[in-house]
Amino acid sequence: MSRISSVLTTVVATTACVCASASPAAATGPVVSRGVTIPAFYTPPAELPPGNGELIRHEPLRLGLSLPGLGGRRLPGTATRLMYTSTDSNGEPVAVTGAYIEPSARWKGAGPRPLAVVGSGTMGQGDQCAPSLALERPLTLTGRTVSFGYETLAVYRLLATGAAVVVTDYVGLGATDRLHTYVNRVDEGHAMLDAARAARSVPGASVTAASRVGMYGYSQGGGASAAAAELQRTYAPDVPLVGTYSGAPPADLTEVTKGIDGSALAGALGWSINGFAQAAPVLRDVVEANLNDAGRKALKDISTTCVGDAILGYGFTRSSKWTKSGKSVGEIIAGEPAAQAVLDDQRLGRLRPTGPVRVVTGVQDDIVPHAQARQLAVDWCEKGADVTYKAVRLPNLGDKLLTNHLVPLLTDQGDAVAWLADRLAGKAARSDCGTLPAQR
Repeated sequence: MSRISSVLTTVVATTACVCASASPAAATGPVVSRGVTIPAFYTPPAELPPGNGELIRHEPLRLGLSLPGLGGRRLPGTATRLMYTSTDSNGEPVAVTGAYIEPSARWKGAGPRPLAVVGSGTMGQGDQCAPSLALERPLTLTGRTVSFGYETLAVYRLLATGAAVVVTDYVGLGATDRLHTYVNRVDEGHAMLDAARAARSVPGASVTAASRVGMYGYSQGGGASAAAAELQRTYAPDVPLVGTYSGAPPADLTEVTKGIDGSALAGALGWSINGFAQAAPVLRDVVEANLNDAGRKALKDISTTCVGDAILGYGFTRSSKWTKSGKSVGEIIAGEPAAQAVLDDQRLGRLRPTGPVRVVTGVQDDIVPHAQARQLAVDWCEKGADVTYKAVRLPNLGDKLLTNHLVPLLTDQGDAVAWLADRLAGKAARSDCGTLPAQR
């Protein structure tokens, strides 16, 4: 336990991976997840309004970290909790929650105030882990759950540029009608694009349909922002996307599974299995046929955990302990063509992204492996995209401890925010596609 505890105290960022529980029944009373009562706001209505990006409801959201400002406005801005419509990977309407922040900082560029859409890195699968709740309660520590709002720094740095920010909770994270569909590229991409649409309808928001829009995300968020850039052309052409930052993207879930299994965040395998089993019956059938009792118990418990809980409860666990055969989850899925096809369909890099993109990956990252993230940049270049690529070169900071995955998030964040701010200001990006073959 001492090794796991030391990881928890040094690691507050997360990652993504691959791969069951039935979706929860519609809430009929207060929802309590690991001792945390989820506000009634997060329970979707029985019927959703038609269309994507439509605002279902909103209410003021007090930021947990803020300061008094001039004229009665608090710094870094005024926040609003949101619930809006989207479409899931099965083509069905879904309610998604999140938060919009109108910045106190002035926008000094040309045109209307731009909008940055933030997709958080991995927070967990329990509703108490939702990024919008983390903005309100930066640290949740109850004895039964541990959640830390580590994306707040990036959100506040974006607000300081004068851009407005909207944060999505993704499908099923916060909203109490289903499980979070972790690293599902369609659900995540749609949730980010529809967050941009919903932001325009927030009372008091200065963003308009003409506001430039940028996507920002690292790890799970990097995959979500990448998916949004790929899907914008067909799903949301009305969103004027001018730039996308994709840090440590889980572009190939088959490879990411290998990095996650047995790592400090091995519990993320459970989030993936739960999410994809909910969305894809063929994968659910394979999982149910191969799990042992320990695996079933673990997946049920994992479905309500946040990152801290997963590290403490499942750190360095190998998925072979959850299966009847003793094979890893990755091996089982690889041996079932229909199940493997579900993961293959999640592959990023098969579509050309809209607008310039910036891909960043740590060369020592062994959780969301460097090679598959770099391959995303290569694939996009081959499709004629405008790609800025950066390989973060740091010493090996500990195998499977998350440190090799976390540190590039922190060391590159200033450059990532500056790059996206330039795109939101209308400045042209520089492409690295000509030199990418020589960069490793």
